[in-house]
Amino acid sequence: MPKNVSWDEQGNWEAKGDWGTRDSAGKKLDLAHWQNRLDVLRAKHHVPGASLAILVDGTVHELASGVLHRGTGVTATTDSVYQMGSIAKIYTATLIMRLAESGRLDLDAPVIDVLPEFSVADPEATRAITTRQLLSHTSGLTCDFTYDSGRGDDCLAKYVEAAKGVALDCPPGTAISYSSVGYNVLGRIVEVVTGQVWDEALKDLLLTPLGLTHTMTLPEEALRFRAAMGHLGEAGQDPDPAPSWDLMPRSAGPYGRVIATAGDVARLAQMHLNGGVAQDGTRVLSEETAALMQQRVVDSPDKWTVSADGWGLGWTLYDWNGVQGYGHDGASIGQYGYLRVVPSAGVAVVLLTNGGGARELYAALYRELLAELAGVTMPEPFAPPARPPVVDFAPLVGTYRREGVVITVTERDGAGHAVYEFVDGMKDFSEPLDIDLVPVTETVFAGTGVGAAFSEDYMPVVFSTLEDGTACVYIGMRCGPKVA
Repeated sequence: MPKNVSWDEQGNWEAKGDWGTRDSAGKKLDLAHWQNRLDVLRAKHHVPGASLAILVDGTVHELASGVLHRGTGVTATTDSVYQMGSIAKIYTATLIMRLAESGRLDLDAPVIDVLPEFSVADPEATRAITTRQLLSHTSGLTCDFTYDSGRGDDCLAKYVEAAKGVALDCPPGTAISYSSVGYNVLGRIVEVVTGQVWDEALKDLLLTPLGLTHTMTLPEEALRFRAAMGHLGEAGQDPDPAPSWDLMPRSAGPYGRVIATAGDVARLAQMHLNGGVAQDGTRVLSEETAALMQQRVVDSPDKWTVSADGWGLGWTLYDWNGVQGYGHDGASIGQYGYLRVVPSAGVAVVLLTNGGGARELYAALYRELLAELAGVTMPEPFAPPARPPVVDFAPLVGTYRREGVVITVTERDGAGHAVYEFVDGMKDFSEPLDIDLVPVTETVFAGTGVGAAFSEDYMPVVFSTLEDGTACVYIGMRCGPKVA
């Protein structure tokens, strides 16, 4: 069987790789079976198109299904590229770690040692925040500061300047709070240390050594390839093409815009899995650095939004009933990606999609794949128990705030309720969200009425406490301290 085939004359799907191979446990990897499961589950969950890459026994196998654009009917193929959203953070983290192991950057020195212009609303925090904290989302920097600083090579410098004075979600080093702002600061650090713009440093220090010929950062570069169009629509229905292919500013690159094939993402994961060595034997990271990125820095109170048990230096960390793993999720305008690595089995799986019920597709497909290939039992979808516990909700009532968001928690007829409202620079982002809070535990609640943005059915709402005793609530992995 040739390495590239079309299953039918219309090219409804394409597979790259050998049809029969053996995984690290000696089982035969039946690619025809997994192609069928990808096709069936993709259609069931109204995902227009998807690419799947499976790294097993040292080989990357690539599958594709559906269409890149429902309006044009262009077929999804294994060499199609997708926007991957926050999976870009792994690329930026890897760049930073290359610079650190070469001695050009001290992870524990204050950021202002490299970027004297860096500052936040709290002067003491400005002096304290380190690169290591930025990598592990423990800097306290907020997530949702969106600023279009133009298309010039100075876009990251302008972004960091514009972010001066942005309020922290929590004091540095006290808790995790997912931060895209922090990763843009990391991108600017890369520029200052290397003397290159982030995009060029990424190519020279990572993409070229890894031989990733189908990975890029700019829209005009994606035009050379079959590029997936994002799709938007109501849950349970076939979505329509988004009004624009890419709404992200260039300055979003370090935290949210790397464009690639699923196979290229799997090859990046393979380098990390192989202790820093690329497929062709090129050493990109030292074994010690690759291992350090996978070590737990902080636990995650919210273990459901992105399946995170904790965080390393860039990597999301998972614990599947004692089987350890790492990876990352990502989303852009109607495009969603999922990367999972299981070191004990030598397995990595990448799924890139262009809309619809992408998370449901991921959950169903990965439960089967990781069980078969790596002995992983993934958790069931996040949801309240059949008989929710009785909870004293009164201590949780109040107002919680982080940059751009106010969360008002109340009690109605003995039940919890939250209003999630965008304010300040994000006030026009969306209408306020009304969320009923169904108890899972005394501090974990299943939020209703939001859709499948954060999980298959319910949105996790997690109440916690910072080191200084301040109450807080996590929604979307972002920490909102209680202010009233």
